[in-house]
Amino acid sequence: MGLKEMARTRALKVGHFVVEFATPGIGHMLKNAGCDFVLFDCEHSGFHNETIKSVVRYFEAARLPAIIRVPSREYHHIARALDMGAEGLMLPMVGTAAEAEAIVRSVKYAPRGGRGVGLGLAHDNYRAGPTLEKLAAANQRTTIFAQIETSEGAANADAIAAVDGVDCLWIGHFDLSASLGIPGEFEHPKFLEAVANTHAAARRHGKAIGRLIPDVEQSKKLFSEGVDFVCYWGDVWMYQAALSAAVSEIRAGCPGEAP
Repeated sequence: MGLKEMARTRALKVGHFVVEFATPGIGHMLKNAGCDFVLFDCEHSGFHNETIKSVVRYFEAARLPAIIRVPSREYHHIARALDMGAEGLMLPMVGTAAEAEAIVRSVKYAPRGGRGVGLGLAHDNYRAGPTLEKLAAANQRTTIFAQIETSEGAANADAIAAVDGVDCLWIGHFDLSASLGIPGEFEHPKFLEAVANTHAAARRHGKAIGRLIPDVEQSKKLFSEGVDFVCYWGDVWMYQAALSAAVSEIRAGCPGEAP
């Protein structure tokens, strides 16, 4: 199932956040772990175009749908990621319906948008074919995840969700809390109100809701509250936590000096 089809159902989708490990095997590792999708970060990671182009092939080989979070809403970031084969795009700091409309215009080919046309490249697997069919297929396939991570975005969530072409509202919880003046206070009434407003907007317009979630119990709780794209934690933190736990257990079980 592709990201577009996933976004049209309220069924649970579980994924993982990759911010550090762009290894050739990462797609198969995640797929075999049971992931439905991967969120690949290019906003905070330092990954650039050559890495994106390679890693999209890794995910395709594993048949694992990938969301590429680009560094900004600028056209050159959007168009390059799409031309390199991104199926899903996550855009940071979406604050207004006008910004969401501009994103859609950058993502979609004519007549819906103004994406520059380059065919027979990575995004269509270097295949020839009828131009109009290719443009229509790409417009249908590309899936837009708008990040609601500012007080402005949360206030305008209904208008953003109403934009045709936006498939999912993704709550960026840390930045949202910071924008509200309560960084890290995820139980604060202001934060909870902003989240509830975003959830209501997504449901009202039939859009999916996504969030990066750091533990299993919170994943269950937030799914029960409406989050259907559950992105379970990030690669670097999981690796550190697992290794730290193992190292600590080994040290505790091996006191003194070896005989």
